[in-house]
Amino acid sequence: MSDLLGLLRTRIPDNAKRVVEVCSNDLPDYAVAADDPREYTDMLDFAVFIRRRTIDLVASNSPLTEDDLAVVAATGERRGETGMSRPVLRRLLTLHASATLNEIQEASGPTDLPVAMQMLAWLGPQGAAAQQAYTLGFLKGQKHFLPVIGQVRQFAEMVLAEEPAALANGRELGMQIPASYQVIVARAPDVDAETSDEAVHTVWHRYGVAATWYGDDFVALVPAGHSTKMISDFADIIGRPFAVGTATGPAAALSEAFALARRVSRVTRAETVPHLFTAADVFIELGAAELPEIDRWLHDLAQRLTDGPDLVSTLDSYYRHDMNRPRTAAALCIHPRSLDYRLQRVHELTGIAPASTHGIRVLSALVSRALSGRPVTGGDR
Repeated sequence: MSDLLGLLRTRIPDNAKRVVEVCSNDLPDYAVAADDPREYTDMLDFAVFIRRRTIDLVASNSPLTEDDLAVVAATGERRGETGMSRPVLRRLLTLHASATLNEIQEASGPTDLPVAMQMLAWLGPQGAAAQQAYTLGFLKGQKHFLPVIGQVRQFAEMVLAEEPAALANGRELGMQIPASYQVIVARAPDVDAETSDEAVHTVWHRYGVAATWYGDDFVALVPAGHSTKMISDFADIIGRPFAVGTATGPAAALSEAFALARRVSRVTRAETVPHLFTAADVFIELGAAELPEIDRWLHDLAQRLTDGPDLVSTLDSYYRHDMNRPRTAAALCIHPRSLDYRLQRVHELTGIAPASTHGIRVLSALVSRALSGRPVTGGDR
């Protein structure tokens, strides 16, 4: 006869103390808070509370109550008020979950499998509910010191990472959460911190669009189907050419769209006011970039064109004007015969006729690859 729950109940004080010690040893921010006797007592009381309620509710096969979740949220709020960062929060939740599983394993004996499985089945959904309540409380506590724009950036990062509490947090900030977002990634290297902050501030206050930065990437979440005029304001703020990629995905599952938008931005050219490229616009370039051999081949082919007079820019204009010779020549400010000479020179250097079907497919990809500024996949040769 299993008495796993009874054994766990007797171990609550020791297990609670141990989890606080583990978190203090692993997380310096947590340890600083734990040095305050009052905070330490709160941490210990919460560890005891959540273990006792877990045992009681598993025994009665009942979910966490609203009062239980309110206690969890209040505890999270206290941690948020101390200035603890969100990465520390995620690690803290992981340590608590791991400690609970370890405690069950340590207490389980040969006859305890059914009860242990019952506990694990309960912990799945109820643990997720508790973590969300703790996170929302934590984010509420952060509001005491984190500026609004900081909260907006954090929301964007949480949504892109598909964190469970992300959308609920957005609603707490007064956002209308759409069914899906268009993720816009603008690749803009070497932007200073002040300009970066201005970009996030502007698109939020003018359009209600949440945005953040990942290194050189400005990432904005625009409700699908809404105007993307904000990219013009971004261009004015940045004041330099940049490349853009976009993809659309459900608000609750954006990581795939984010990854695709980033890949698209890597194969598009930098422009002063760029087109919002999607995967459908650059699927050939995306495919080439995924294959190092093809990527290097296009790079080497482009290198051959450096012997001619502006041959890459000539091809770029030629394809942009749908291979219309008079319009291409006018755009380049050259005579149509000069254009013909350049196109013939491309043919001579590459062995590919620019106006052929093969030429359009290969050389248009070559132009995009050359103007994207990407390093060669696998390193330059």
